[in-house]
Amino acid sequence: MELRQLRYFLKAKELLNFTAAAAELYISQSTLSQQIKQLEIELGVPLFNRIGKRVKLTEAGELFYEYALQSVNSANNGFDLLKDLKNLDTGELKIGATYGMKHIVTGSVTQFLSLYPKIVIHVIYGTSRELIEKLDNFELDFVLSFQEFEVNKNHKYQFLFDSEMVLIGASDSELNKLKKVKMENLVQFPLALPAKGFSTRQYIDSILKKKNLELNISLEVNDIPMLLDLVKTGKFFTVLAKTTVQNFNSLISVPIIQPQMIRKGMIISIKDIYEKKAAKEFYKIINDSLV
Repeated sequence: MELRQLRYFLKAKELLNFTAAAAELYISQSTLSQQIKQLEIELGVPLFNRIGKRVKLTEAGELFYEYALQSVNSANNGFDLLKDLKNLDTGELKIGATYGMKHIVTGSVTQFLSLYPKIVIHVIYGTSRELIEKLDNFELDFVLSFQEFEVNKNHKYQFLFDSEMVLIGASDSELNKLKKVKMENLVQFPLALPAKGFSTRQYIDSILKKKNLELNISLEVNDIPMLLDLVKTGKFFTVLAKTTVQNFNSLISVPIIQPQMIRKGMIISIKDIYEKKAAKEFYKIINDSLV
């Protein structure tokens, strides 16, 4: 059963004249008659009584009419919905973001909604591991996170920016006297670090392993805002990407050298699937904001 056949049936029912119906559908009468006949064969019952040039719905035709009308209307509504989606007049966007990407999420979401107010945006914060799992389960349209290289062949990676890793302390801490700090000197500081599920922690641990270093880790925290609150007390220091704290006046940061550690902000999405126009427009807004 084809949608085209249902439309032919509805027009024939409306006019009760195959010739007139065919004319309004811009097809030949023979084509209309043939398609309705095929529909009747598939259904196993006649839909019209044909009396000379006149036609009249059978009992089966009367019953089938409501189904055909509902099906065609649903299809038309679907076409309208897709058209609205294309024009960004409806739909939703589900964005996963690590806390270190918060500085670009806030402004980009605000600008996007000023342009496309009918799109509903959901922003989910979490660790990279949690967000990638949601992405792979199609619970998110894309993830904003730090990732130095492509780790999954099924993912698409779009580079956004570089951000150096820094040692962070309270604004009145001893970091005021430093312009930079060597990786090996981090052992002198009581550290509160992100928990192991965070990509930042995984990155730090990989560097420590290469350098054969162990740090003085006093705390591991799975919530970045709480981690920063602890640092503000002046009792702890932490290591994060500089962009994570670029708007915090109560904190101070110094670059880490030997080795210099650079994180890459990325948009991560699933390869080879349909990408929403809303997502593409959001990417554009992010990239424009970074120029």
